[in-house]
Amino acid sequence: VQLVESGGELVQAGGSLRLSCAVSGRTFNTYTMAWFRQAPGKEREFVATVTWNGVITQYADSVKGRFTISRDNANDMSYLQMNSLKPEDTAVYYCAIRMGTRYYTNEQDYRYWGQGTQVTVSS
Repeated sequence: VQLVESGGELVQAGGSLRLSCAVSGRTFNTYTMAWFRQAPGKEREFVATVTWNGVITQYADSVKGRFTISRDNANDMSYLQMNSLKPEDTAVYYCAIRMGTRYYTNEQDYRYWGQGTQVTVSS
């Protein structure tokens, strides 16, 4: 299974970005998708997750109301729309998936990961 993130770049505070995650090589039909991030000197943290059918989403408190996770099952894609970005959102953002039908917020629950995409928010 391969995950490839894209869309990270340098943006000013208050701006928006849309991250994409392309999934390939999977052999299972239903899977949960999630985004995590890791800031310099910090541990990787949960950002958002969406169930296999896109019905249920969960967000970290720090991004609620600003970020939106979505997925396109026909094209094996996940998206993270990030609005009202803050300098503290600066991090490497990772896409992750796991087989299953419910949502998961712990990184230990995810088996497949992308290489990450850098998001930098300037003040």
